[in-house]
Amino acid sequence: MRKWHFTLHLQEPLTPEQADTVDGLDRFNDGRIGRVESPGHTEFSCLFGAESLTDAVAEALGFFEDFPGVLVRSVELNAVALDHNGMATPAVVPVPPLPDAP
Repeated sequence: MRKWHFTLHLQEPLTPEQADTVDGLDRFNDGRIGRVESPGHTEFSCLFGAESLTDAVAEALGFFEDFPGVLVRSVELNAVALDHNGMATPAVVPVPPLPDAP
């Protein structure tokens, strides 16, 4: 099983009531997902073990299924985690050299 690190960005910052709800839910307090607050923004730093990145993200998104009013806007992938899991690829592939002319 691989370990996947990624960040879930919310559409809107959590309200104080939503933050209290998160604090009281066991699934948000098991060490795999942590809330990060900044002015006007809430995100969750995630570290999930799964066979694939898709499985890890799906499991993390499942934490929000029955959490009304909280929408995940985007998933940010950590380049280091992708490299660690053998999934990083160069952004630009160099052009191969031309064969020598006869």
